[in-house]
Amino acid sequence: MAIEQIKMPQLGESVTEGTISNWLVSVGDKVNKYDPLAEVMTDKVNAEVPSSFSGVIKEIIAEEGTTLDVGEIICTIEIEGEEAVSETPVEVNSESIEPVETQAQSEKQEVQSNKKRYSPAVLRLAQENDIDLEQVNGSGAGGRITRKDLLQLIESGSIPKTGAAIQEDAPKPTAVPILQPGIEQTHTHTTASTVPGDIEIPISGVRKVIAANMVRSKHEAPHAWMMVEVDATNLVEYRNSIKDDFKKKEGYNITFFAFFVKAVAQALKEFPQINSMWAGEKIIQKKDINLSIAVATEDSLFVPVIKAADEKTIKGIAREITELANKVRTGKLTPDDMQGGTFTVNNTGSFGSVQSMGIINHPQAAILQVETIVKRPVVMNNGMIAVRDIVNLCMSLDHRVIDGLICGRFLARVKEILENVSKETTSIY
Repeated sequence: MAIEQIKMPQLGESVTEGTISNWLVSVGDKVNKYDPLAEVMTDKVNAEVPSSFSGVIKEIIAEEGTTLDVGEIICTIEIEGEEAVSETPVEVNSESIEPVETQAQSEKQEVQSNKKRYSPAVLRLAQENDIDLEQVNGSGAGGRITRKDLLQLIESGSIPKTGAAIQEDAPKPTAVPILQPGIEQTHTHTTASTVPGDIEIPISGVRKVIAANMVRSKHEAPHAWMMVEVDATNLVEYRNSIKDDFKKKEGYNITFFAFFVKAVAQALKEFPQINSMWAGEKIIQKKDINLSIAVATEDSLFVPVIKAADEKTIKGIAREITELANKVRTGKLTPDDMQGGTFTVNNTGSFGSVQSMGIINHPQAAILQVETIVKRPVVMNNGMIAVRDIVNLCMSLDHRVIDGLICGRFLARVKEILENVSKETTSIY
Protein backbone atom coordinates (compact mmCIF):
# COMPACT_ATOMS: atom_id res chain seq x y z
CA MET A 1 0.00 0.00 0.00
CA ALA A 2 1.08 3.58 -0.66
CA ILE A 3 -0.43 6.96 0.15
CA GLU A 4 -0.51 9.56 -2.64
CA GLN A 5 -1.46 13.24 -2.47
CA ILE A 6 -3.91 15.15 -4.64
CA LYS A 7 -3.04 18.85 -4.82
CA MET A 8 -4.86 22.02 -5.83
CA PRO A 9 -4.29 22.22 -9.61
CA GLN A 10 -3.36 25.25 -11.72
CA LEU A 11 -6.65 26.15 -13.42
CA GLY A 12 -5.47 29.10 -15.46
CA GLU A 13 -2.67 31.55 -15.97
CA SER A 14 -2.28 34.03 -13.09
CA VAL A 15 -4.53 31.80 -10.92
CA THR A 16 -2.77 31.26 -7.59
CA GLU A 17 -5.51 29.67 -5.50
CA GLY A 18 -8.84 27.88 -5.64
CA THR A 19 -11.83 27.26 -3.37
CA ILE A 20 -13.25 23.79 -2.71
CA SER A 21 -16.95 24.32 -3.42
CA ASN A 22 -18.16 20.73 -3.25
CA TRP A 23 -16.63 17.34 -2.48
CA LEU A 24 -17.88 14.58 -4.78
CA VAL A 25 -16.32 11.76 -2.71
CA SER A 26 -16.03 10.80 0.96
CA VAL A 27 -13.37 9.06 3.04
CA GLY A 28 -13.42 5.35 2.25
CA ASP A 29 -14.80 5.75 -1.28
CA LYS A 30 -13.06 3.77 -4.01
CA VAL A 31 -12.16 5.88 -7.05
CA ASN A 32 -10.64 5.19 -10.44
CA LYS A 33 -8.09 7.31 -12.21
CA TYR A 34 -9.75 10.35 -13.84
CA ASP A 35 -12.84 10.13 -11.59
CA PRO A 36 -13.88 13.63 -10.39
CA LEU A 37 -13.05 14.22 -6.73
CA ALA A 38 -14.17 17.77 -6.03
CA GLU A 39 -15.53 20.93 -7.63
CA VAL A 40 -13.16 23.90 -7.41
CA MET A 41 -13.85 27.58 -8.03
CA THR A 42 -11.33 30.27 -8.96
CA ASP A 43 -11.75 33.87 -10.06
CA LYS A 44 -11.65 32.63 -13.66
CA VAL A 45 -13.48 29.33 -13.90
CA ASN A 46 -15.27 26.48 -12.10
CA ALA A 47 -13.84 22.99 -12.72
CA GLU A 48 -13.71 19.45 -11.39
CA VAL A 49 -10.48 18.03 -9.97
CA PRO A 50 -9.93 14.47 -11.28
CA SER A 51 -8.03 11.74 -9.48
CA SER A 52 -4.49 11.03 -10.60
CA PHE A 53 -4.72 7.48 -9.20
CA SER A 54 -7.03 4.53 -8.66
CA GLY A 55 -7.51 3.72 -4.99
CA VAL A 56 -9.43 4.54 -1.81
CA ILE A 57 -9.89 8.04 -0.37
CA LYS A 58 -7.79 8.03 2.79
CA GLU A 59 -8.20 11.60 4.10
CA ILE A 60 -9.98 14.78 3.01
CA ILE A 61 -7.74 17.62 4.14
CA ALA A 62 -9.52 20.70 2.76
CA GLU A 63 -13.12 21.21 3.84
CA GLU A 64 -15.76 22.70 1.56
CA GLY A 65 -15.41 26.47 1.40
CA THR A 66 -11.66 26.33 2.09
CA THR A 67 -9.41 28.40 -0.19
CA LEU A 68 -5.98 26.92 -0.89
CA ASP A 69 -2.96 27.98 -2.90
CA VAL A 70 -2.09 26.08 -6.05
CA GLY A 71 -0.02 23.05 -5.05
CA GLU A 72 -1.52 22.64 -1.58
CA ILE A 73 -2.79 19.15 -0.66
CA ILE A 74 -6.58 18.72 -0.79
CA CYS A 75 -6.81 14.98 -0.06
CA THR A 76 -4.86 11.71 0.04
CA ILE A 77 -5.51 8.39 -1.69
CA GLU A 78 -4.38 4.92 -0.65
CA ILE A 79 -3.29 2.89 -3.65
CA GLU A 80 -2.04 -0.65 -4.12
CA GLY A 81 1.36 -1.76 -5.45
CA GLU A 82 3.71 0.59 -7.25
CA GLU A 83 1.08 2.48 -9.21
CA ALA A 84 2.37 5.79 -7.93
CA VAL A 85 5.75 5.28 -9.60
CA SER A 86 4.29 4.96 -13.06
CA GLU A 87 1.46 7.44 -12.78
CA THR A 88 1.61 10.83 -14.48
CA PRO A 89 -0.34 13.90 -13.38
CA VAL A 90 -3.90 14.03 -14.68
CA GLU A 91 -4.84 17.08 -16.70
CA VAL A 92 -7.74 19.28 -15.61
CA ASN A 93 -9.55 20.38 -18.75
CA SER A 94 -6.26 20.48 -20.69
CA GLU A 95 -4.48 22.43 -17.96
CA SER A 96 -1.64 20.51 -16.30
CA ILE A 97 -1.49 20.32 -12.54
CA GLU A 98 1.49 22.48 -11.73
CA PRO A 99 2.34 23.38 -8.11
CA VAL A 100 3.55 26.95 -7.84
CA GLU A 101 5.73 26.07 -4.91
CA THR A 102 8.70 23.73 -5.25
CA GLN A 103 9.92 21.46 -2.45
CA ALA A 104 13.04 23.59 -2.10
CA GLN A 105 10.90 26.70 -1.66
CA SER A 106 8.77 24.98 0.98
CA GLU A 107 11.85 23.84 2.91
CA LYS A 108 13.30 27.31 2.74
CA GLN A 109 10.10 28.81 4.12
CA GLU A 110 9.94 26.29 6.95
CA VAL A 111 13.51 27.18 7.89
CA GLN A 112 12.54 30.85 7.89
CA SER A 113 9.58 30.14 10.20
CA ASN A 114 8.99 27.09 12.38
CA LYS A 115 5.40 28.17 13.05
CA LYS A 116 4.06 29.81 9.91
CA ARG A 117 3.60 28.33 6.45
CA TYR A 118 2.69 30.29 3.34
CA SER A 119 3.25 30.37 -0.40
CA PRO A 120 5.55 32.75 -2.32
CA ALA A 121 2.46 34.64 -3.54
CA VAL A 122 1.33 35.23 0.07
CA LEU A 123 4.83 36.30 1.07
CA ARG A 124 4.91 38.82 -1.78
CA LEU A 125 1.53 40.29 -0.82
CA ALA A 126 2.68 40.56 2.81
CA GLN A 127 5.86 42.37 1.80
CA GLU A 128 3.93 44.78 -0.42
CA ASN A 129 1.67 45.71 2.51
CA ASP A 130 4.24 45.55 5.32
CA ILE A 131 2.42 42.70 7.07
CA ASP A 132 4.28 40.73 9.75
CA LEU A 133 3.36 37.12 8.89
CA GLU A 134 4.55 35.91 12.30
CA GLN A 135 1.53 37.70 13.79
CA VAL A 136 -1.07 36.33 11.35
CA ASN A 137 -3.28 33.36 12.24
CA GLY A 138 -3.64 31.19 9.14
CA SER A 139 -6.99 29.61 8.24
CA GLY A 140 -5.57 27.15 5.71
CA ALA A 141 -4.77 23.49 6.18
CA GLY A 142 -2.32 22.99 9.06
CA GLY A 143 -2.51 26.69 9.97
CA ARG A 144 -1.22 27.77 6.57
CA ILE A 145 -1.58 31.50 5.85
CA THR A 146 -3.62 32.12 2.69
CA ARG A 147 -4.15 35.15 0.49
CA LYS A 148 -7.69 35.33 1.87
CA ASP A 149 -6.29 35.83 5.39
CA LEU A 150 -4.18 38.78 4.26
CA LEU A 151 -6.99 40.37 2.23
CA GLN A 152 -9.24 40.27 5.32
CA LEU A 153 -6.57 42.10 7.32
CA ILE A 154 -6.04 44.66 4.56
CA GLU A 155 -9.81 45.26 4.33
CA SER A 156 -10.06 45.80 8.07
CA GLY A 157 -7.14 48.21 8.24
CA SER A 158 -5.75 46.26 11.21
CA ILE A 159 -2.45 45.28 9.62
CA PRO A 160 -0.03 43.65 12.10
CA LYS A 161 3.37 45.37 12.09
CA THR A 162 6.60 44.07 13.52
CA GLY A 163 6.65 44.54 17.30
CA ALA A 164 2.87 44.88 17.62
CA ALA A 165 1.93 41.41 18.82
CA ILE A 166 -1.50 39.93 18.17
CA GLN A 167 -3.00 37.58 20.71
CA GLU A 168 -3.32 34.03 19.41
CA ASP A 169 -6.99 33.82 20.35
CA ALA A 170 -7.91 37.32 19.18
CA PRO A 171 -10.83 37.37 16.69
CA LYS A 172 -9.97 38.28 13.11
CA PRO A 173 -11.33 41.52 11.67
CA THR A 174 -14.31 40.76 9.47
CA ALA A 175 -15.17 43.96 7.62
CA VAL A 176 -13.99 47.41 6.66
CA PRO A 177 -14.57 49.94 9.47
CA ILE A 178 -16.86 52.38 7.65
CA LEU A 179 -19.72 54.08 9.43
CA GLN A 180 -23.03 53.13 7.83
CA PRO A 181 -26.67 53.22 8.95
CA GLY A 182 -27.79 49.96 10.50
CA ILE A 183 -24.25 48.85 11.31
CA GLU A 184 -23.06 48.31 14.87
CA GLN A 185 -19.57 49.80 15.36
CA THR A 186 -16.68 48.42 17.42
CA HIS A 187 -13.09 49.54 17.78
CA THR A 188 -11.66 46.81 15.54
CA HIS A 189 -14.35 45.78 13.08
CA THR A 190 -17.95 46.25 11.96
CA THR A 191 -20.74 43.72 12.30
CA ALA A 192 -24.01 44.06 10.38
CA SER A 193 -26.93 44.07 12.81
CA THR A 194 -30.17 42.28 12.03
CA VAL A 195 -33.73 42.92 13.13
CA PRO A 196 -36.83 40.73 12.81
CA GLY A 197 -37.77 40.44 9.15
CA ASP A 198 -34.21 40.72 7.83
CA ILE A 199 -33.04 37.88 5.59
CA GLU A 200 -29.54 36.49 5.96
CA ILE A 201 -28.15 35.21 2.65
CA PRO A 202 -25.10 32.94 2.89
CA ILE A 203 -22.16 33.97 0.72
CA SER A 204 -21.68 31.40 -2.04
CA GLY A 205 -18.25 30.14 -3.00
CA VAL A 206 -18.50 31.90 -6.37
CA ARG A 207 -19.34 35.22 -4.70
CA LYS A 208 -16.43 34.82 -2.29
CA VAL A 209 -14.02 34.27 -5.16
CA ILE A 210 -15.36 37.28 -7.09
CA ALA A 211 -15.15 39.45 -3.96
CA ALA A 212 -11.56 38.42 -3.23
CA ASN A 213 -10.47 39.15 -6.80
CA MET A 214 -12.16 42.56 -6.78
CA VAL A 215 -10.52 43.48 -3.47
CA ARG A 216 -7.14 42.41 -4.81
CA SER A 217 -7.56 44.48 -7.98
CA LYS A 218 -8.70 47.62 -6.14
CA HIS A 219 -5.98 47.25 -3.52
CA GLU A 220 -3.05 46.52 -5.82
CA ALA A 221 -3.88 48.66 -8.87
CA PRO A 222 -4.18 52.46 -8.49
CA HIS A 223 -7.34 53.02 -10.51
CA ALA A 224 -7.80 56.14 -12.63
CA TRP A 225 -10.90 56.88 -14.71
CA MET A 226 -11.75 58.65 -17.97
CA MET A 227 -14.90 59.00 -20.08
CA VAL A 228 -15.68 60.17 -23.62
CA GLU A 229 -18.97 60.76 -25.42
CA VAL A 230 -19.40 59.12 -28.80
CA ASP A 231 -21.96 60.15 -31.44
CA ALA A 232 -23.17 56.72 -32.54
CA THR A 233 -25.94 57.94 -34.84
CA ASN A 234 -24.34 56.58 -38.02
CA LEU A 235 -23.54 53.28 -36.28
CA VAL A 236 -27.13 52.89 -35.10
CA GLU A 237 -28.52 53.59 -38.57
CA TYR A 238 -26.10 51.18 -40.26
CA ARG A 239 -26.63 48.33 -37.82
CA ASN A 240 -30.42 48.71 -37.86
CA SER A 241 -30.42 48.62 -41.67
CA ILE A 242 -28.63 45.24 -41.83
CA LYS A 243 -29.69 43.39 -38.66
CA ASP A 244 -32.74 41.59 -40.08
CA ASP A 245 -30.99 40.31 -43.22
CA PHE A 246 -27.96 39.34 -41.14
CA LYS A 247 -30.07 37.30 -38.71
CA LYS A 248 -31.78 35.45 -41.58
CA LYS A 249 -28.47 34.72 -43.31
CA GLU A 250 -26.22 33.88 -40.32
CA GLY A 251 -28.68 32.61 -37.73
CA TYR A 252 -27.54 34.90 -34.90
CA ASN A 253 -27.79 38.60 -34.06
CA ILE A 254 -25.32 41.30 -35.00
CA THR A 255 -25.32 43.51 -31.92
CA PHE A 256 -23.98 47.00 -31.31
CA PHE A 257 -21.50 45.44 -28.91
CA ALA A 258 -19.74 43.63 -31.78
CA PHE A 259 -18.96 47.00 -33.40
CA PHE A 260 -17.56 48.34 -30.12
CA VAL A 261 -15.37 45.27 -29.58
CA LYS A 262 -13.98 45.56 -33.12
CA ALA A 263 -13.23 49.27 -32.64
CA VAL A 264 -11.40 48.56 -29.37
CA ALA A 265 -9.35 45.79 -30.99
CA GLN A 266 -8.34 48.09 -33.83
CA ALA A 267 -7.36 50.89 -31.44
CA LEU A 268 -5.35 48.51 -29.23
CA LYS A 269 -3.27 47.60 -32.27
CA GLU A 270 -2.42 51.27 -32.71
CA PHE A 271 -1.85 51.87 -28.97
CA PRO A 272 -0.17 48.67 -27.70
CA GLN A 273 0.74 50.36 -24.39
CA ILE A 274 -2.88 49.81 -23.34
CA ASN A 275 -2.57 46.09 -24.07
CA SER A 276 -0.17 45.56 -21.16
CA MET A 277 0.09 44.07 -17.69
CA TRP A 278 1.92 45.02 -14.49
CA ALA A 279 4.42 42.35 -13.45
CA GLY A 280 6.19 43.73 -10.38
CA GLU A 281 9.58 44.87 -11.65
CA LYS A 282 8.45 45.19 -15.28
CA ILE A 283 5.52 45.90 -17.57
CA ILE A 284 4.61 43.19 -20.07
CA GLN A 285 3.24 44.51 -23.36
CA LYS A 286 1.21 41.66 -24.86
CA LYS A 287 1.59 40.72 -28.51
CA ASP A 288 -1.83 39.13 -28.89
CA ILE A 289 -5.01 41.18 -28.58
CA ASN A 290 -7.39 38.93 -26.65
CA LEU A 291 -10.49 40.72 -25.42
CA SER A 292 -12.27 39.57 -22.27
CA ILE A 293 -16.02 40.16 -22.23
CA ALA A 294 -18.13 40.02 -19.08
CA VAL A 295 -21.10 37.61 -19.10
CA ALA A 296 -23.36 37.45 -16.05
CA THR A 297 -25.58 34.65 -14.76
CA GLU A 298 -28.04 34.90 -11.88
CA ASP A 299 -25.33 34.64 -9.20
CA SER A 300 -21.97 34.73 -10.99
CA LEU A 301 -19.88 36.74 -13.40
CA PHE A 302 -17.67 35.05 -15.99
CA VAL A 303 -15.15 36.68 -18.30
CA PRO A 304 -14.59 34.56 -21.44
CA VAL A 305 -12.07 35.70 -24.03
CA ILE A 306 -12.29 36.52 -27.75
CA LYS A 307 -8.85 35.44 -28.99
CA ALA A 308 -7.03 37.50 -31.66
CA ALA A 309 -9.92 39.95 -31.83
CA ASP A 310 -7.94 42.30 -34.09
CA GLU A 311 -7.83 39.61 -36.77
CA LYS A 312 -11.58 38.93 -36.74
CA THR A 313 -14.34 40.63 -38.70
CA ILE A 314 -17.36 42.21 -37.05
CA LYS A 315 -19.32 39.14 -38.12
CA GLY A 316 -16.73 36.83 -36.52
CA ILE A 317 -16.78 38.82 -33.30
CA ALA A 318 -20.59 38.75 -33.20
CA ARG A 319 -20.52 34.97 -33.61
CA GLU A 320 -17.98 34.53 -30.78
CA ILE A 321 -19.94 36.78 -28.45
CA THR A 322 -23.04 34.65 -29.07
CA GLU A 323 -21.17 31.33 -28.65
CA LEU A 324 -19.34 32.37 -25.47
CA ALA A 325 -22.49 33.77 -23.88
CA ASN A 326 -24.33 30.50 -24.64
CA LYS A 327 -21.47 28.49 -23.10
CA VAL A 328 -21.67 30.53 -19.90
CA ARG A 329 -25.42 30.15 -19.57
CA THR A 330 -25.37 26.41 -20.29
CA GLY A 331 -22.41 25.68 -18.01
CA LYS A 332 -20.16 24.56 -20.89
CA LEU A 333 -17.44 27.20 -20.52
CA THR A 334 -13.96 25.66 -20.32
CA PRO A 335 -10.75 26.98 -18.75
CA ASP A 336 -9.36 27.58 -22.25
CA ASP A 337 -12.31 29.92 -22.97
CA MET A 338 -11.18 32.04 -19.99
CA GLN A 339 -7.44 32.13 -20.71
CA GLY A 340 -5.21 34.80 -22.14
CA GLY A 341 -7.32 37.95 -21.86
CA THR A 342 -5.31 41.17 -22.29
CA PHE A 343 -8.06 43.84 -22.08
CA THR A 344 -11.69 43.75 -20.93
CA VAL A 345 -14.72 45.26 -22.67
CA ASN A 346 -17.85 45.28 -20.51
CA ASN A 347 -21.31 45.82 -21.99
CA THR A 348 -22.83 47.66 -19.02
CA GLY A 349 -25.22 49.41 -21.40
CA SER A 350 -27.26 46.20 -21.60
CA PHE A 351 -28.58 47.09 -18.12
CA GLY A 352 -29.42 50.68 -19.08
CA SER A 353 -26.35 52.15 -17.39
CA VAL A 354 -25.14 55.49 -18.79
CA GLN A 355 -22.01 55.98 -16.65
CA SER A 356 -19.97 53.55 -14.54
CA MET A 357 -16.47 52.87 -13.28
CA GLY A 358 -15.37 49.28 -13.72
CA ILE A 359 -12.85 47.44 -11.53
CA ILE A 360 -9.89 46.27 -13.60
CA ASN A 361 -9.74 42.54 -14.38
CA HIS A 362 -6.42 41.61 -12.71
CA PRO A 363 -3.69 41.45 -14.03
CA GLN A 364 -4.83 43.49 -17.04
CA ALA A 365 -4.13 47.24 -17.17
CA ALA A 366 -7.56 48.56 -18.15
CA ILE A 367 -11.27 47.88 -18.61
CA LEU A 368 -13.72 49.72 -20.89
CA GLN A 369 -17.39 50.06 -19.99
CA VAL A 370 -19.69 50.47 -23.01
CA GLU A 371 -22.80 52.25 -21.75
CA THR A 372 -26.30 52.33 -23.20
CA ILE A 373 -27.00 54.36 -26.36
CA VAL A 374 -29.43 57.20 -25.63
CA LYS A 375 -31.02 59.89 -27.78
CA ARG A 376 -29.93 63.39 -26.76
CA PRO A 377 -30.16 66.91 -28.18
CA VAL A 378 -26.73 67.93 -29.44
CA VAL A 379 -25.41 71.25 -30.73
CA MET A 380 -23.94 70.56 -34.18
CA ASN A 381 -20.98 72.32 -35.80
CA ASN A 382 -23.33 74.63 -37.71
CA GLY A 383 -24.92 75.75 -34.45
CA MET A 384 -28.14 73.85 -35.04
CA ILE A 385 -29.57 71.46 -32.44
CA ALA A 386 -30.23 67.89 -33.53
CA VAL A 387 -31.30 64.68 -31.79
CA ARG A 388 -28.39 62.22 -31.94
CA ASP A 389 -27.63 58.74 -30.58
CA ILE A 390 -24.97 59.21 -27.88
CA VAL A 391 -23.03 56.58 -25.94
CA ASN A 392 -20.52 57.03 -23.11
CA LEU A 393 -17.32 54.99 -23.04
CA CYS A 394 -15.91 54.79 -19.50
CA MET A 395 -12.39 53.48 -18.99
CA SER A 396 -10.68 52.45 -15.75
CA LEU A 397 -6.91 52.15 -15.98
CA ASP A 398 -4.01 50.96 -13.85
CA HIS A 399 -2.00 54.15 -13.44
CA ARG A 400 1.17 52.15 -12.81
CA VAL A 401 1.00 50.97 -16.43
CA ILE A 402 -0.86 53.66 -18.36
CA ASP A 403 -0.70 57.44 -18.21
CA GLY A 404 -3.66 59.71 -18.89
CA LEU A 405 -2.16 60.97 -22.16
CA ILE A 406 -2.07 57.51 -23.75
CA CYS A 407 -5.50 56.68 -22.38
CA GLY A 408 -6.94 59.89 -23.82
CA ARG A 409 -5.47 59.20 -27.24
CA PHE A 410 -6.71 55.63 -27.18
CA LEU A 411 -10.27 56.67 -26.32
CA ALA A 412 -10.17 59.41 -28.96
CA ARG A 413 -9.21 56.81 -31.56
CA VAL A 414 -12.03 54.45 -30.50
CA LYS A 415 -14.42 57.41 -30.72
CA GLU A 416 -13.16 58.28 -34.20
CA ILE A 417 -13.61 54.72 -35.47
CA LEU A 418 -17.16 54.44 -34.14
CA GLU A 419 -18.29 57.85 -35.36
CA ASN A 420 -17.14 57.00 -38.90
CA VAL A 421 -19.03 53.71 -39.19
CA SER A 422 -21.16 53.68 -42.33
CA LYS A 423 -22.33 51.44 -45.14
CA GLU A 424 -19.68 52.90 -47.43
CA THR A 425 -16.67 52.60 -45.06
CA THR A 426 -17.45 49.63 -42.81
CA SER A 427 -17.67 45.99 -43.79
CA ILE A 428 -18.98 43.41 -41.36
CA TYR A 429 -17.46 40.53 -43.37
